[in-house]
Amino acid sequence: WVDYFNGATRDPEFRAGINEMGEVPILTHKEIKLTQSGVILDYLAEQTRKFGPKSEDERREILRWTLFDNHKLTSYLATLRYLVHLAKTGETPVTEFLRPRVLSALKIVDLHLANQPFIVGKRATIADFSLCGYLFYGDELPVPLEEHIHVMKWLDRIRALPGWKHPYDLMPRSSK
Repeated sequence: WVDYFNGATRDPEFRAGINEMGEVPILTHKEIKLTQSGVILDYLAEQTRKFGPKSEDERREILRWTLFDNHKLTSYLATLRYLVHLAKTGETPVTEFLRPRVLSALKIVDLHLANQPFIVGKRATIADFSLCGYLFYGDELPVPLEEHIHVMKWLDRIRALPGWKHPYDLMPRSSK
């Protein structure tokens, strides 16, 4: 457990011993310590032989969508959610900057999902898991997610996967 909301990731000890980038998530497995969600997802897919690429073309497509997520969707959406829902800033120039970027990324994902059930085709991959994480916070998202019909159907398909749990159910303690 990392006490993120009370500044644990900004502590010099955390940065020196756990993650120099001062961020979560972090995965320690055997003698390996990994940071950055995309790297962690790739490692887990490799270790479990589930949800990873089945070809070089799939590997590149998974990477493409994971990078898109990290740069165009989750990076903006997580910040917007934090400002509006958790910090309760109301509308600010920053939220006005972030919201259209989130909506643009959601539109890209929605249009992409109009033609296939999952991001990289007919089966779920780590690209789906990268993109969907924050979208399960529903009423905490300061964007009209329900207007993205294909995204909503895709989230239902993700929920139907064996073992799916809501993000809050996976946290050691809820910060909701």
